[in-house]
Amino acid sequence: MGRGRAKAKQTKVARELKYGSHDIDLARLRKELGAGDRSAPNDEVDIPADEPADR
Repeated sequence: MGRGRAKAKQTKVARELKYGSHDIDLARLRKELGAGDRSAPNDEVDIPADEPADR
């Protein structure tokens, strides 16, 4: 027992996050995350020609 208030608060917070309007400063977020500081990693792996590709 006693979980009613905690659950009501969680529900309230979840609704605020889901439906509330949030002003996001994308330029500041990019700067904080360090976007653009370095090039994106290459997802492809180079396989040497002398090794078979089906390893």
